[in-house]
Amino acid sequence: MELKLYDTLTKEKRAFRPLDAANVRMYVCGPTVYDFAHVGNARPVIVFDVLFRLLRHVFGDDCVTYVRNITDVDDKINDRAARDFPGLPLNEAIRKVTAATERQFHADVDALGCLRPSYEPRATEHITEMRAMIERLVAKGHAYVAEDHVLFAVSSMPAYGRLARRSLDEMLAGARVEVAPYKREPTDFVLWKPSKPGEPSWPSPCGIAAPGRPGWHIECSAMSMAKLLAPFGGGLACDDPAKNTFDIHGGGIDLVFPHHENEIAQSCCAFGTERMANVWMHNGFLQVEGEKMSKSLGNFVTINELLRTEKFGQRKWEGASLRYAMLSTHYRQPIDWTIERLAWARKQLSDFSKVVKQVETPSVDVDSRVVSALCDDLNTPDMIVQLNRLYSEVLHNRTDQRKAAKFKSTLDFLSLSVDELQPKISEREINSIETKVAHRNAARKAKDFAESDRIRDELAAMGVVLKDGKDASGNPVTTWEIAR
Repeated sequence: MELKLYDTLTKEKRAFRPLDAANVRMYVCGPTVYDFAHVGNARPVIVFDVLFRLLRHVFGDDCVTYVRNITDVDDKINDRAARDFPGLPLNEAIRKVTAATERQFHADVDALGCLRPSYEPRATEHITEMRAMIERLVAKGHAYVAEDHVLFAVSSMPAYGRLARRSLDEMLAGARVEVAPYKREPTDFVLWKPSKPGEPSWPSPCGIAAPGRPGWHIECSAMSMAKLLAPFGGGLACDDPAKNTFDIHGGGIDLVFPHHENEIAQSCCAFGTERMANVWMHNGFLQVEGEKMSKSLGNFVTINELLRTEKFGQRKWEGASLRYAMLSTHYRQPIDWTIERLAWARKQLSDFSKVVKQVETPSVDVDSRVVSALCDDLNTPDMIVQLNRLYSEVLHNRTDQRKAAKFKSTLDFLSLSVDELQPKISEREINSIETKVAHRNAARKAKDFAESDRIRDELAAMGVVLKDGKDASGNPVTTWEIAR
């Protein structure tokens, strides 16, 4: 089964050929830990978790390395720390903010069924690599020192703008470019800058006397290289391009420019490579109820609020429902995050839960149709079609435990836990309900509608909601759920 992925750089979907099938490597831009992650942040976490699982399925669990960074040095962090802990020294306040936010982020994405990455480097742990990369860029003529800053000289890289497919003039017009007299060109961007009094600071590179801190873009270049290639000073410091490229770089579409464009510029110029990553993948934007998410519009929703409060739709949502709803739209397309979408996801998973509730030992097999859909550039809408096809097959033959076990294994592979969706009733009650549903179906088949209605009313009084429909073959089928 061939895996195909869409590459933002070439704008084509092509067969994925890892540089080393025994060492498949992926880097995804992670959170800046200053506040609760919002539902838009959840999209890349879920999307690339599915890709991580798929890569492990195709190439083997031990053959895939997934790195997702944590940005713990940033102006937003400094501002939040000063606001929340005005009585503490800034560095101490920053540690409190980043530690608490990182813990909350992990709790939230764990609830979404996401695996932890292989590595989760923090920016502050890789300042040495950043300084070394900056000095390498200066030595090669791609960066320069000006007024205690180090800046990347965009004009030194003719291919700059290839990922975003914009000219320098277009990028200058469309970006918020800091105007500074020490820049040679307006588009040149900061690799290193002096720290303000009280801010986090480290010894500066390139002989700069004043302590400073890294710019945003250099952080990901250094962390991806440090974790996915040879340690800095080994393979990273050599000029063999083959040793300085990895397989997949991912993130949200909003990061294409300037962040990912600048990552490419830094990494390719520092190490003489044509490409930083062989495949660039980006998930689309997210709206809430048809509008851009914004605190000013009152539709800003965090993962934590969805999981633990009743803000969105006056109910708490299960992590599996959030995950399934997110996967209902192809990752490259925009998604509209609505209560209706979440309710649909909850209903689907609730139905799924009923046919796997008695499966104690799932098979090791994952349905090949689901895997095939995912191998087509993570086609999750088709994945859902295939899941429902398998679900119908299980409904059509309730005695086929092998098929039910495969369905359970497939849900587990996708990390769609239906445990929270299963009715909280005893096995005796479940058997009683199933028996009544079977008797009602027999009455309907015999056109004894009075008896059919009586049983429906009896089940309703027990809090059981019935839904009559047809399976994939057109045969009548009835599903049930406990009313919420």
